[in-house]
Amino acid sequence: MKKRPMGQTGAMVSVIGQGTWRMERDNPAQCRHALLAGIDAGMTHIDTAEMYGSGRVETLLHDVVVARRSELYLVSKVQPVSATRKGTITACEKSLQRLGTDHLDCYLLHWPGEHPLEDTIAAFEELVRDGKILAWGVSNFDVPELEAALKIAGPGRIACNQVLYHLEERAIEFRVLPFCALHGITVTAYSPFGAGSFVRPATMGGRALAQVARHHGSAPFQVALAFLTHNPAVVAIPKSTNPAHVVENAGAASVTLTPEDFTTLEAAFPVARPGYALPVL
Repeated sequence: MKKRPMGQTGAMVSVIGQGTWRMERDNPAQCRHALLAGIDAGMTHIDTAEMYGSGRVETLLHDVVVARRSELYLVSKVQPVSATRKGTITACEKSLQRLGTDHLDCYLLHWPGEHPLEDTIAAFEELVRDGKILAWGVSNFDVPELEAALKIAGPGRIACNQVLYHLEERAIEFRVLPFCALHGITVTAYSPFGAGSFVRPATMGGRALAQVARHHGSAPFQVALAFLTHNPAVVAIPKSTNPAHVVENAGAASVTLTPEDFTTLEAAFPVARPGYALPVL
């Protein structure tokens, strides 16, 4: 599995990691089996959040984290409603307890909220000093919010910005992705398959993905991930509870697309200049 820097933290993370959104709706034993299969395949970047199942997903991850903690780059997120200075610290401590670890590798603000960003960042820095997190970042931040966070924290402090990014939703390519690349902030693509409908053979996009996949002897989902992560500033965190699909996702890190592949995919998934706010799922 290829690895890339997580911002300017000095840590390296798997290009393809594992998301856990809505995992509370799935069979717990199957989830753990799939997560372990992914870790074995090198997908050691695990992302979760206190919001997922109101903490139930972090609890579900407990046994996996305890068993494989030294291999993991573990990320969780604080909800904006909790993100006062004191509330952020309390939320982090609860996440650590549910996950069964003494630290997070990175802790994110889940989306911009009403509490002063200065207070949230001060809490993040206090958590770093106390060894409860090693780094911090943000999620669902557009350029104005990123500029505000950068002004408060200074250069090199924001590890990542986790945003919605898939072949049918490429709005970040206009402003957010260039800004993050310029400032050494890793872009983490969540929901990189969207609803998964664009791989259907009956669609133009599905046919293009199938064509490129045949060329590489790979799967359409692998091609979709390879397209997103060809940019060195991007890593992706697909979610799956199917061990075979998880291992397939890991294989995307070995797919190298050609200029002809990009031409085919760009034609099938044209990106329109957005006239709206940063998309959030």
